[in-house]
Amino acid sequence: MNLKRYGVTAAIVVAGALILTSCASNETPPSASAAALSGTLNGSGSTAQAVAQTTWIAGFQTANPGVTVNYAAVGSGAGVTAFQGGSAQYGGSDAALNADQRAGTFTECKAGTDALDLPVYISPIDVAFNLSGVTSLKLDAPTIAKIFSDKITKWNDPAIAALNSGATLPATTITPIHRSDSSGTTNNFTDYLNKADSTDWTNAANNVFPFKGEAGNGTSGVVAALKAANGGIAYVDNSAAAGLAVAQIQVGTSFVTPSAKGAAATASQSPVADGVPAHDLSLTINRTLTDPTTYPIVLVSYLIVCQNYASSADAKLVKAYATYVISAAGQATGAAAAGSAPLDSSLTKKDQTSIATIK
Repeated sequence: MNLKRYGVTAAIVVAGALILTSCASNETPPSASAAALSGTLNGSGSTAQAVAQTTWIAGFQTANPGVTVNYAAVGSGAGVTAFQGGSAQYGGSDAALNADQRAGTFTECKAGTDALDLPVYISPIDVAFNLSGVTSLKLDAPTIAKIFSDKITKWNDPAIAALNSGATLPATTITPIHRSDSSGTTNNFTDYLNKADSTDWTNAANNVFPFKGEAGNGTSGVVAALKAANGGIAYVDNSAAAGLAVAQIQVGTSFVTPSAKGAAATASQSPVADGVPAHDLSLTINRTLTDPTTYPIVLVSYLIVCQNYASSADAKLVKAYATYVISAAGQATGAAAAGSAPLDSSLTKKDQTSIATIK
């Protein structure tokens, strides 16, 4: 994690804020086909993607100076709603479309056609904490589940102490902090808890956090609340965790520090979900791997697009932008800025096949 990346996050990841990224003179020069592309492309959604979206937009606009791309970092749930309602031509979501969302209408899409989930951003979700005098912490799934469901309420609880032999843990009250908005980060975090410890966390994965308590709007709101709360603990995308103390998470018999490499290893061992439309690439994340080179609280974030757009001009822009996002250049710049993991070759090929069907 570096302060440069966090500075970008602080500047742009404000819930509801519109991110407008213009061309930079030192980016890749326009392509030979750039003149063929013009117009405005609006996206909306994931705050976890916000840093990467900024770099993707800068690179794409430099290569295609006739195109303006806007991205509103309003959260995954709001982004899907904007895409469904037609105010955005693509959505950014940290959770793939669910059955209820698919049953609705997608205004941008031709009637009777499907929307597609395209994985474009892979990142660890960190369990970050703010506890005076404590800089190192180890946690397992049952302990995290009990903390976030208010069954463990003090930092010196025996369950936490048992995982942190030799540490001096104060009797400070724990303040769990969650997302207040509909969030794909919440979906991934609750999916991890349910799959890794369904005994202590009986709630299924959901964009809405199932318990009351301290909350923040968007990634930036959660980080701000955590920094203000001694005794606080929260789940945040790795791109926003610079300067925060981050717990190691138990994987098998080891404790693992969140990393892009570990997140990518988990994603590579996670299959495409059953029962989704042809060319949809929503993944069923394997949260129970025991290999310490993996990291289980991984976020796979998607571009949500129409397979068949009502407007051929929109289809052309979305197809070109998605192609850039998954390109080697797009993935490299996004990963460098956000600390995310570039897509592996297998997932890139699957994305390319799906994007080719957009029309």
